[in-house]
Amino acid sequence: MASPDTIAAIATAHGRGAVGVIRVSGPQVPRIAAEILGALPEPRRAHLAHFLDANGSSLDQGLALYFPAPASYTGEPILELQGHGGALIVDVLLQRLLDLGCRMARPGEFSERAFLNGKMDIAQAEAVADLIDAGTAAAARAAVRTMQGEFSARIHELEKRITELRKLIEAAIDFPDEELDFVSGNAVRAHLAAVFAAFDSITAAARQGALLREGLNVVIAGRPNAGKSSLLNKLVGDEVAIVADSPGTTRDVLRQHVHLDGLPLNLIDTAGLRVARDVVEAEGVRRAKTELERADRVLYLVDAAALEGRDAAGPVTDLTQLPPGVPVTLVLNKIDLTGAPAYLDEASIPPRIFLSAKTGAGLPLLRAHLKESAGYRENESGALSARRRHLDALRRARAAVEAAAESLAATRAFELFAEDLRLAQLALGEITGEFTSDDLLGEIFSSFCIGK
Repeated sequence: MASPDTIAAIATAHGRGAVGVIRVSGPQVPRIAAEILGALPEPRRAHLAHFLDANGSSLDQGLALYFPAPASYTGEPILELQGHGGALIVDVLLQRLLDLGCRMARPGEFSERAFLNGKMDIAQAEAVADLIDAGTAAAARAAVRTMQGEFSARIHELEKRITELRKLIEAAIDFPDEELDFVSGNAVRAHLAAVFAAFDSITAAARQGALLREGLNVVIAGRPNAGKSSLLNKLVGDEVAIVADSPGTTRDVLRQHVHLDGLPLNLIDTAGLRVARDVVEAEGVRRAKTELERADRVLYLVDAAALEGRDAAGPVTDLTQLPPGVPVTLVLNKIDLTGAPAYLDEASIPPRIFLSAKTGAGLPLLRAHLKESAGYRENESGALSARRRHLDALRRARAAVEAAAESLAATRAFELFAEDLRLAQLALGEITGEFTSDDLLGEIFSSFCIGK
């Protein structure tokens, strides 16, 4: 799907640097290359050249690389100019390209053209951005695997399994008088078991990748003076929040990003939950409740020392203030004052951890609990870079196959079975871009950096 426009963008970070790179892609690249370089370079070889202005004078000197279509990143002719990295020099060179007929590229437009021209699918294109943004080595490895097509290949293999199911079932629909071994109960169950096993494998790898990419949003909540800021400081390993004996010290939302054995944690400390005493505290409580609704897990802190003599159900009663459906861990803090040992009780509902944010006792238990509750596995070699939309598509696809299995078992309605399988394939196609709306494409590529 060739575009009539030729686009240009600075591909290196803004500011002063040793090298500045400008990328150009589109049908006018051969003409533009001849004008700015004096001649069209030999394909796929680096050439030392002067970059010329309209009068033939040198704007800069550097390397030029030319990639003819279709053997290029975008599938279109591409020119890459590598000059000196001064901001003024790069801007002057970019303006020269605009004068020659280029237009400024939109964010992600190079990768978008690569997708539209069949050089990569959507999952691979998203992995390009994920690789650039990777915050850990594990996240980078997962992005490379997806960028190289491993995620897409496994999705296509799953689609192929579902297609085989559809073909055989639809054969039974078209030839109802024929005796087809496939439609026997055991054969159907065997095929479905293979499909569900593939779903389990892909979803596990994608969930690991999504964790590595997006991290876990952990909100620290509780009553005033329960030790929330102290726990944040201990998990971060620095005095990032003010700690004082007087309740209500935290009036706003504090955010810190840390890595827990490779798992990114977005830690969010919130104002104490109580009836506000003034307008500022009321706003802090409102913001705390907003963060609670978006949390992947809530650490609800309770002052264990203050519980002595109180009904043991008190902390559980406090949890009724939290949004329904949000995973919660009850953290009983200040065991250094009670003399109780550090302890993790995962069998209780919700799970409970006894610790001291002051001394650090029980912190290893909390860290292990966060990794376990997120389903995170260290040194997971099979993680695939994935996003929440991928996990949602996998969830919907699996639900459609489950509905197909249930309808077949209950009614032997082959038509309904085949339709549910078709819906599953549509959901899987959203991952690779086989069935993707223009609005979704715009949303995906607008998050990329300019020049990629």
